Order: sequence, then structure tokens, then C-alpha cells
Amino acid sequence: MLQAFTAGQVRAAEEPLLAAGQGAALMQKAAHGLFAVAAGMLQNSGGLYGRTVVVLAGGGNNGGDALYAAARLARRGMGATAVAVSERIHPDALAAFTAAGGRLERLTADTTDALAARCASADLILDGILGTGASGALRGPVADLIDALNAKAGPRGDRGPQVLACDGPSGVDLDSGRVEGPVLRADATATFGAAKAGLLTGAGALAAGELNVIDIGLGLANGAAPAPAVRRLELSDAAALYRRPRTTDHKYTRGVLGIAAGSEQYPGAAVLATGAALATGVGMVRYLGPRSVGALINSVHPEAVCSTGSVAEARSQAWLVGPGAVGDPEQARRARDAITSGLPVVVDAGALAEVPRTVGPQVILTPHAGELVAFLAGRGRPATREAIEASPAEYALETARLTGATVLLKGYTTVTAAPSGEIFSQADATPWLATAGSGDTLAGILGALAAAAAEDGSAAARAGVPEGAKWAAVAAAAALIHGRAGQRAAQRGPVIVSELPGEIGAVVAGLLAVPD
Repeated sequence: MLQAFTAGQVRAAEEPLLAAGQGAALMQKAAHGLFAVAAGMLQNSGGLYGRTVVVLAGGGNNGGDALYAAARLARRGMGATAVAVSERIHPDALAAFTAAGGRLERLTADTTDALAARCASADLILDGILGTGASGALRGPVADLIDALNAKAGPRGDRGPQVLACDGPSGVDLDSGRVEGPVLRADATATFGAAKAGLLTGAGALAAGELNVIDIGLGLANGAAPAPAVRRLELSDAAALYRRPRTTDHKYTRGVLGIAAGSEQYPGAAVLATGAALATGVGMVRYLGPRSVGALINSVHPEAVCSTGSVAEARSQAWLVGPGAVGDPEQARRARDAITSGLPVVVDAGALAEVPRTVGPQVILTPHAGELVAFLAGRGRPATREAIEASPAEYALETARLTGATVLLKGYTTVTAAPSGEIFSQADATPWLATAGSGDTLAGILGALAAAAAEDGSAAARAGVPEGAKWAAVAAAAALIHGRAGQRAAQRGPVIVSELPGEIGAVVAGLLAVPD
């Protein structure tokens, strides 16, 4: 599991080492890790010798880390230029850089255009402008330089310099992921000591590129460390959460999922959710809804048990309500009954309007940003889509604490918050999943996992998360499975959501291959 911490938590972990006089050693560890990531990027694109690197060097330790790393690159035959964006620059790191043959330039209003051209022609840019101690947007000539570089770079994927951020892309709030000004979007980030929370959520995750955590000995991964601000599940964590069939199981013990989804207007949503749930692995799906929708489901999934009955009659261990359930009073009634049943329930799309003021953490809300705007407005908490997308963890956690529910907020990074404060962020999805019906399949996966976890008292312990975060972890596992299934499907071209169950099954097979 990838654990991310706030900038304050990282600084607190550094303080005893700095007080013991280990500051220089920490910087060398960071610089060596940064060099290793940079060298790997360059090796994959033609090698080091004869290439060029430009360091954007601020006055803090990140600038020193980047200068020391660039000195190592220069000693391996690279041309190296440092652009000092601050009057102050780390003296020892600058001395090592110039001794290795590096050249220093000073950024001013008059040199911005020329230095932007120099950067744009390089093979690699090391962004060492700001570190964990900085806050606020970039301003002045450095902001103009970043704007000029972004204008020259064009869309990501164009030929141009690779960008490696030192600890985090400068201009990203490393606690929230919020971006308030220009940011040089990185191909990769080397972050020191531990991942920073803002690199896993919102715009910060998008700006960071591939995340590389460099261990410099802060001990933040051990059991004595403070609780992480954000967690990200890896395949082994999802495998630990997944309840594997036992020899004594039967269909009722493997999880029965009730689904009240679809309508005469949108029958396909119910078909997609049912198919995803079955592919994830569940003992039984009981579908409630219009007879015509049930017939459509059975034409594709004959194993589903379909009826027009009530929630009370359809004995289930968890419920999924809402996908495609538009303009149907009976489906709205079923959603209300499921939400107040006390069972785990996934509340998606149209059923979000049926959520009472407060519920329990076993109720998992799955809005996208636009739906969350409407949901919060109905509770007297105005927000904009732009604000939610800029700081998804903040809004997911606010909604969880406001309602008592677990909240899975869909987006580029899928953020899940527990009302007890734990946050998970997954970035497994491909942009090809941004298509109609994708959310229905995610809901089906989550419903299946919730049904299996309903009576699984050891799931949280197996995954190494607090019991209060159980449902948030289950939701994060669903996002992981959904995203990886989308990645597999995208290898063949544009994703057709109705074909996703085959890939969901393949991802689950991968989970089962992970040793207990």
C-alpha cells in the first residue's frame, strides 16, 4: 500500500535527523535518488552521454537536491545548465554543480524568453523550484518562465524535454493537490521520504506524472509513524480485501447482491451493473425493477434472479441502487428502503437524491463532481464543480463527515473518504473509461465486493487498514479493479463498456493469483 503524508508530517519526521546534524546526508540521499530516476528516464530515451539537462533551481533544499543530481549527470557526459530562480541558491550544491562543469544562469524579467528557449531545447528539465515548505502560486519571472515553457511544450506527448519534478511539481499544494497558478507538468516526480498527499489527488496527481518514492530514512512507513493522510491500494491490498471462495461455501455465503437499477427509459444501466457484479464474483444477483428490464437482463445474464418485488422480500447481503433509475417512483422507493435497511448499500446516480440527512459508513455514495454539487446544494453546502475537481479529497471527506456515509468521488483520481477521516485515492483508470455506462460497471463491481464483505469480519485487518475504513477500502478496491479492467480493454482500442466484464474477470483472476 502506498501511504502519503502531509508536508508537515514529513517535516516533523525530518526534524530529529536535522537536529542530529544529518541534513547534508539527507540531501545526498535525496540527490542520489533523483539522479537515479533521471538517469532511468534518459536511458529509456537514448542514454546520458551528450544529452542536456536544465535545472530550475530555487533557493531551498529542493534546489540543492536538483543541483547535486545534475552534477552527477554532468559527470556522465551531459551538458548541464542551472537556471537560478531565486537570489539565494544552495552554496554547496552550486559549488558541486559548477565543479562538474555546470553553467549557471540567473532568471530575470529580461532573460525569461532566452532561458525558456534554452529549457525547451533540453533533453531533461529538473524542477527544483519549490519544496514542501512552500505555499501559494508561482509569481513573477518564474511564473512567466513556466507559462512560456507550457506554451512551447504543447499537449503532452509532443516531442520536447522530459520533466522530472523534485519532491513535487512546483506550484502544487503538496497537502491538497490544489493548483492555483502555473505548473510545469511533470513526466515523473521523485518525492523524498514518503509520498506527499497532494501528489495522489486532484490536479497534483495529474501534474506529478509517474510517482517515485525515494527512501531517505525518515521511517514514515513503519508502524510507529503517524497515520497517513492518504492511502493508495496496490494489487496485493485489493487481493487481501477480496473474499476468496471456500470449499464449504454456497451461493448464499459468497454474497447476495440486490440491485434496484434501470428503468424503462434507461434499461441498459441495470444490464451493465449486473454484468460487472457477476464478473467480480458474487454468489447471487437479485434484480428488482420493471419486468421489461428484468427480461433484458435475463437475456444476457440468465443466472440473475429478476422480479418486481420489494427490498424486504428480496433477501440480500448488500444493495446497489440508482444506476439508470430515472423517473421511476418504484425504483426510488426501493432505493429508500435499501438505504435505510442497515445493510451495505452502494448509492449511485439517481438514488443520491434519496439519501437521508445521515446514514452509516456502510452506505457508499458514488457521485461524480457534478452530482456532488447538486448533493451538497441540497444540504445547504454550495460548491462548484471546478472547486471539487481541484480538491477532491477535501470535498469527499467533507461529504462523508456531513452524512456519515462513505463517499467514493469519481474523477481522474477516484477519491474515497470514510467518515472517520481515512482517505484513499486510486489512479488506475484509463481516459478511455470516460464513456457512458462506465460508472454503472464501477457500481456493479463495488456492489459485489460489498456483498462479499458484508459478513467478512477480517477484511480490514487483512488489508492493514483501521476497521472504520473498511468500506472506504472496499470502495477503493472496486476503483482499482475497474481501472485495471479498463486498461486491459484499452489495449485493443476504444473501450466498449458492455465488453468490460471479461476484463473484470481477468483482473479478479490476477487478484486470486496473489498468495494469501
